Amino acid sequence: MATTNDLKNGIVLKIDGQLWTVIEFQHVKPGKGGAFVRTKLKSVLSGKVVDRTFNAGLKVETASVDKRDMQYLYKDGADFIFMDTSTFDQIPVAEATVGDAANFLLENQNALVATNEGVPLYVELPPSVVLEITYTEPGLQGDRSTGGTKPATVETGYEIQVPLFIEAGTRVKVDTRDGSYLGRVND
Repeated sequence: MATTNDLKNGIVLKIDGQLWTVIEFQHVKPGKGGAFVRTKLKSVLSGKVVDRTFNAGLKVETASVDKRDMQYLYKDGADFIFMDTSTFDQIPVAEATVGDAANFLLENQNALVATNEGVPLYVELPPSVVLEITYTEPGLQGDRSTGGTKPATVETGYEIQVPLFIEAGTRVKVDTRDGSYLGRVND
């Protein structure tokens, strides 16, 4: 337990059985009436952002969220199996929890897995990953730097938009937040 006076950015609160991360907070002391704390909270599970006001000194329940560097091993049915790189413990993470990160996840790739009391909350990938193009239509002579894009399938099976000159077998850098093409990778 903590009070609203102890709030900091990044602290996780348990409100009505749900976990919320404090994005920003502001202590307000109006000329008339009691002080209060205005906060912006983000749901740990859904990512929804809400504004919430608390009276100053109000007790709030904090939750411990453990973020660990884990390695993705393989998919087992609907679960993704991750291994803690320090203890070598393996934990299953449900497909719904992994979410869109599954589009960019390769075996043996590292990711941050956040847990609360042993229950996986979400998977956080690095901002960009390198993936190989497995299929795309061949480019035509003259299709170079200016102009359009075409669909291409990467090795995870996800489809991204790439410039016309990219061919199958090319390794590209992909933004994990929105799936956008960031450039070619020369190995």
